Amino acid sequence: MAVSKFGVLITLIFCTALIAAAFLNLLPVEVVYLYITISTITFAMYAFDKSAARKGKWRVPETRLHLLSLLGGWPGAYLAQRRLRHKSAKVSFKRVYWATVTLNSFAFIWLFSEQGQHFINAILR
Repeated sequence: MAVSKFGVLITLIFCTALIAAAFLNLLPVEVVYLYITISTITFAMYAFDKSAARKGKWRVPETRLHLLSLLGGWPGAYLAQRRLRHKSAKVSFKRVYWATVTLNSFAFIWLFSEQGQHFINAILR
């Protein structure tokens, strides 16, 4: 399977699982809102960086883009890489990006554990 098809599949599976978990009351809807918000911010940062790169201006540090992905913005980052064709060819960047996807996915799965549920409840109180 090509990397782009793999990425689309992973992103679709994750987004479906996220929405289904909220719909089935396995996770609070606020978690969905958080992912949407961070993904939107991440997409905007990629767009800003792409524009800055074209104009030769100050760029968004790659570490900041990776941090946003790690915090849950990776679906927005993936969409930006595909739609804006930005940061989609640099192999070292893509390796770190997929590591952030993996780590965030593990954190998402952890939210379903007893400890994860306590964590969510403590934050939302």
